[in-house]
Amino acid sequence: MAGLKLKINKTFPLIILILPIFSVLAKQAELNLNLNKDYYQKTCPRFQDIVNQHVTAKQQEMPTTAAAVVRVFFHDCMVDGCDGSTLVASNAFNPKAERDADINLSLPGDAFDLVTRIKTDLELHCPGVVSCTDILATAARNLVKMTGGPFYEILLGRKDGLVSQASRVKGNLALPNMTMTEIINQFKQKGFTIQEMVALVGAHTIGFSHCKEFSNRIFHFDQTRPVDPKMNPKYAEGLRKLCANYTKDTTMAAFNDVMTPGKFDNMYYRNLQHGLGLLATDQAMADDPRTKPIVDHYASNETAFFDDFAKAMEKVSLFQIKTGNDGEIRHRCDQFNNIKVG
Repeated sequence: MAGLKLKINKTFPLIILILPIFSVLAKQAELNLNLNKDYYQKTCPRFQDIVNQHVTAKQQEMPTTAAAVVRVFFHDCMVDGCDGSTLVASNAFNPKAERDADINLSLPGDAFDLVTRIKTDLELHCPGVVSCTDILATAARNLVKMTGGPFYEILLGRKDGLVSQASRVKGNLALPNMTMTEIINQFKQKGFTIQEMVALVGAHTIGFSHCKEFSNRIFHFDQTRPVDPKMNPKYAEGLRKLCANYTKDTTMAAFNDVMTPGKFDNMYYRNLQHGLGLLATDQAMADDPRTKPIVDHYASNETAFFDDFAKAMEKVSLFQIKTGNDGEIRHRCDQFNNIKVG
């Protein structure tokens, strides 16, 4: 009996620690049950057609739209979950919304424009039915596929969040000057593995980054070397010419994938193996022993990258979603239905 009592005393604290984890997982599972891929089949049967129509038109009009939407989608989901809070614009009652956080100031306007186009059309066909969050998630998936990437299922039925504050962004998104350990820990805290992190960052195979985000690598790396020695010299030379006036023109940018910037493929990882990573955090993945094997695997096996990226994006799309009274269906994606302060 004494032995049994000792065992219970040792186990009890562990049970106390585990119960909250099970509670969070149970709540997330319950939320996910409220979602399904045919959520709008009866209430808004033209949902998919309308999204496809505008996605196709916008991508043809502006080929960087795909990267823009995927980036906004990720920035949205990593701060308080996938709830469309990044789509909300600042106003007199909420003077600094999430979109105006420093790291979000460079988010491309084409993404917001596309969501607005889709939402406006949907409000004409089925007013007050489709959430802005579902629009963003579906548009991102469709654009990944349209540019050559994998298809993955998007469960629908999310609600739009009721809070959008720039102050809530800090610490939730990776910064160019972060160490690999800091980035890994940031993803880990949100429940993502190192492999999922490396797969998700593969979205950099499309899109661009502004010169200020990598200027230190090509102009003033350290006291004795202007250029990061890990960067391909010819690549660095080209970037120095491209970004020569970046302090005067802050819109100057370079493609993340110098080889196939408009195609969703595994070239991004192959570039890293040859010192063609644009951001320091990208190039670091090719050197860090925790991430290098995954980078090498994706560089040699595009199918593996596509499979893992699709699974990781499905997981992201369900991160801390809002359902029921925790959210609303916004009439406009850039503002709450009712005036809310913070």
